[in-house]
Amino acid sequence: MTEAVEDGETAAQPVGDDCSGIWLSRYEFYSSSRDQTYDCKHYVLVVHRGNRLTAESLPGASTNPDSPLHLDLTVDRNIVTGTWTEQTASDGYYQGARYHGAIQLLVEPTGRRMAGKWVGFGKDFDVNTGPWELRLVDRSTTKAAVERYGRTPE
Repeated sequence: MTEAVEDGETAAQPVGDDCSGIWLSRYEFYSSSRDQTYDCKHYVLVVHRGNRLTAESLPGASTNPDSPLHLDLTVDRNIVTGTWTEQTASDGYYQGARYHGAIQLLVEPTGRRMAGKWVGFGKDFDVNTGPWELRLVDRSTTKAAVERYGRTPE
């Protein structure tokens, strides 16, 4: 069960083994065509059922406008493994390309942060990797919480 966080409060400690809530997803990738590293952030709604986690980016809650992110993960103690998919914006630099790959994260003892690496194919027929982290920002999964984080992360 999740607990709602009142306005103005910081995220509560995890409730048991439930990772459900609003998390800030942050990953980095190197763009070979632009010779630059980019930092991408999304607020995601995480739903935890059994040993499965699913995460969906919230509408309008990304530093990559109109580029929804989806994570499909399995939890084994403090190890989270799975896949990621991001559909880039049709009017953005990557012109609607769909990228996907694998991800593995370690859950910190507090249960409020997961950090690890992603791997995925690149535009130039290469395989890329980089850091990825999820930070808990709100235990609530209510409509009000989703609306509260429906904005571009700072």
